[in-house]
Amino acid sequence: MATQTNARRPLIVGNWKMNGLRADARALALDLATRLRWHLTPAFDMMLCPPFPLLADVADAIRGSDLGLGAQDCHAKPSGAFTGDVAAPLLKDIGCSAVIVGHSERRTLHGETDAVVKTKAEAALAAGLCAIVCIGETESERDSKRTLEVVSRQVDGSLPQGATATSVVVAYEPVWAIGTGRTPTPADVEEVHAAVRARLGTRLAGGATDAGAMRILYGGSVNAANAGQLLNLDNVDGGLVGGASLKAQDFWTIAQSCH
Repeated sequence: MATQTNARRPLIVGNWKMNGLRADARALALDLATRLRWHLTPAFDMMLCPPFPLLADVADAIRGSDLGLGAQDCHAKPSGAFTGDVAAPLLKDIGCSAVIVGHSERRTLHGETDAVVKTKAEAALAAGLCAIVCIGETESERDSKRTLEVVSRQVDGSLPQGATATSVVVAYEPVWAIGTGRTPTPADVEEVHAAVRARLGTRLAGGATDAGAMRILYGGSVNAANAGQLLNLDNVDGGLVGGASLKAQDFWTIAQSCH
């Protein structure tokens, strides 16, 4: 199995989805922030993406630490009559440095297209946030051997104008693996990540150089047991972690698997 030989610093993002109450959120965030403070030379960056109502509590709990704060979605407009939505400038104001856009659950449950994801990513960049742009194929698309076609199309359609290696992170999440306990083989993951990086080289202003510097995360049933295999592949630069990010020890073990 290939291991990382690049200079891209791994990023471990915890997507809490619609889970957590205030007391639990503060305790979990404080636990992880404390671990980071005591870890003198972590080989990774770490970020938490709690539900919107918990952002302020988590921001307070991690203040002064190197633990990053992100949101799970944003609207394409900076303000307006959009009941129930959240604007990117507000996320920036509350302490976020990043926002997830285009997660498969948004694409599937809310009908978000590549074009919608692109506008949200551009709103994130305009607000000074890093956009974590999610891509990934469904089970039927994988079974019909269209994985590389699908993720390439999603890169083309979802990547915001002006994307750079510091303003955008791409997260590959095979839809059929999210929350199912199923994962592709390390070889399959590396194949897709290499193809995504090559596609980025045709889309970014800096070509292959910028593509080589952009972080591409893997997500989809990442856990403490398989993280070492999946997160140290050549073109994998960390993980977008779901359920396992709700347990401090599991999430910390996943992060420590990066080297």
